[in-house]
Amino acid sequence: MSVAPSLPSTYQPQTQERRQTDRLRLLQGLTLVAVVGFIVGLYYALVVAGTDVTQGNVQRIFYMHVSAFSGATVAFVTGLVGGAAYLRTQQIKWDALSLAGVEVGFSLSLITLFTGMVWARPTWNTWWTWDPRLTSAAIMVLTYAAYFMLRGGIDNGDRRRRFAAVYSILAISTVIITFMITRIRPDTIHPTVIGPSPANAQGTFEMAENMRTTLGMNSAIWCLLIAPVLIWWRIRLENLTRKVEIERVDSLSR
Repeated sequence: MSVAPSLPSTYQPQTQERRQTDRLRLLQGLTLVAVVGFIVGLYYALVVAGTDVTQGNVQRIFYMHVSAFSGATVAFVTGLVGGAAYLRTQQIKWDALSLAGVEVGFSLSLITLFTGMVWARPTWNTWWTWDPRLTSAAIMVLTYAAYFMLRGGIDNGDRRRRFAAVYSILAISTVIITFMITRIRPDTIHPTVIGPSPANAQGTFEMAENMRTTLGMNSAIWCLLIAPVLIWWRIRLENLTRKVEIERVDSLSR
């Protein structure tokens, strides 16, 4: 009967450190790709895409405006998935994923809101109008802002994570409404990017082939690179923060 040789006590920590190093290098590589992708997308938006005959160069904001909302949607859905997984498993890693998704989605939705205001000024001659799409976008941003207030107002960790998970699931309804509002409200002045716009939409335009290419490229970059990379960095920060907090509590208890 043979006995398997015991592994050195340093084997497991070294393996963990190696995995963490490999993951960090992968994240750094993806970050570099995301930065390059953003620059390429920006070049296409500012140079390659044609100038809209009606709106002029201000229409170029459209590529960042729509792409940021696409990335925010990916992030908010990630927050929903993390929240649902936490409720099912009670594992803290899923709460970290949900928190990261909501934070990144909130940041990208702010970009959407502010670029939309910049676009609206020369197009509709106002920074803001209570159009159904703009109103729903503002409600979406405020809804997710309340998510952070909820987390900050509950001291108990388990309860905070549980409530936040439920909130992240319910809040996704505001994202769906923001996306669908121009299709279900005939009184909007906001053009529909995908599909026909309402009859009274103002500032709409027909996209040429280079415009479609630019929009598709930028949306893919924000959805597949920028949003996931930001979420990963936020998870890493959250894990480091929790590690420091655990070490602080341990040092105080000694």
